[in-house]
Amino acid sequence: MIKKEPPEIPFHLISKDTTARLTSSEKLAYIINEVKRGRILVLEAGLTPTEQAALIERTMKEINHDSFIGIEIGGYEPEKASLFHRMLGVSRKPRMTVIGPAHLLRLIKKDDFRIETTIIPGKGAG
Repeated sequence: MIKKEPPEIPFHLISKDTTARLTSSEKLAYIINEVKRGRILVLEAGLTPTEQAALIERTMKEINHDSFIGIEIGGYEPEKASLFHRMLGVSRKPRMTVIGPAHLLRLIKKDDFRIETTIIPGKGAG
């Protein structure tokens, strides 16, 4: 009996330098395009809470039950700003975020030290 290998699922680690060059709108378009192609992304710098909300909103508008059922997203809250930074009005920087197609990625558990995910093979990457 020949054992069939599960399909490969692309997993991309995106540096903060890559996302820093993009506007929020460009970043969201990039993420949605990559996820629609079946890729799982790990963003080193993550998304701000505003960007996460906008990503979810845009994703909901683009759901197509035949080809794109949505995203799974998990990330850390932005770094806590020190009193000094808050006094200067310096915003908190977002931290790592994991994003992928809802049919391929399941977030299991998240705490202050790690994000546990499961990649579901066999459902095919787009």
